[in-house]
Amino acid sequence: MEFEKLQQFLKEEEAARITALREEEEQKSQMMRKKIEKMTEEISSLSEQIRAIEQELGAEDISFLQSYKDTQIRAQCTLGDPEKVSGALIHVAKHLGNLKYRVWEKMLGTVQYTPVTLDPNTAHPKVSLSEDLTSVRCSDERQQVPGNPERFDGWSCVLGSEGFSSGRHFWDVEVGGEGWEVGVIKESFSRKGVVAPSTAVWGIQQYRSEYRALTSPPTVLTVQRKLQRVRVQLDWDRGEVSFSDPRNKTPFYTFKHSFTERQFPFFSTLGTVQICPLKVSVRIK
Repeated sequence: MEFEKLQQFLKEEEAARITALREEEEQKSQMMRKKIEKMTEEISSLSEQIRAIEQELGAEDISFLQSYKDTQIRAQCTLGDPEKVSGALIHVAKHLGNLKYRVWEKMLGTVQYTPVTLDPNTAHPKVSLSEDLTSVRCSDERQQVPGNPERFDGWSCVLGSEGFSSGRHFWDVEVGGEGWEVGVIKESFSRKGVVAPSTAVWGIQQYRSEYRALTSPPTVLTVQRKLQRVRVQLDWDRGEVSFSDPRNKTPFYTFKHSFTERQFPFFSTLGTVQICPLKVSVRIK
């Protein structure tokens, strides 16, 4: 289905560009037709003058002499040379210049990039993922899924598909509903049984009307207004996991720990959470 969307985009773009080419062709053809019609009218008028003068030249001597001055005036051609029309040719460079790049650049407006892709093989049976693997929804129904070792069975949670063992990384999450948890978790953490805050989980949660850091015991966070988005930032090398509001860059909490293994993004919710796409830009060097 995703490939069909891309193919449909290319078909529509091709049709739009061919339409633009045909419109330019029709516009310039119409301009040239008007020029030709004007030249034809001028040629016809000139031909009539020539025929009239030839008739007068064939008249009797006295009649010719009497109308000589009028004939002389009419014989003077006041028509200039045909005007050379600029821009009459199709603007080929406009239609073909960097064609593949221009189409690709325009395609960026229809393509989204999310810094985290969810891994359905880790999702708890009550957790459902969107088709594009960017949002999480929790339901009361338990899905029939394989009981593979990577899957959580006691915590309504799902992990990101890629773990990080170096560098700085961040992702924004749209949050809502009665409860949710976001953060990072170490790779070796057991996926089976009930999960409790420990030295393996670094995250924050909304629990009823409170926002808390997943410490032991939980640390209540001071938040001025209801959170709609949360930014999770992992600095693996410095051993920091920080949380903030991306709307006003207000920090909430920062964990400090010396990481020794890969960290995976985790998401848990009683409602729905959505990973926010990043804005994609192109730089030409």
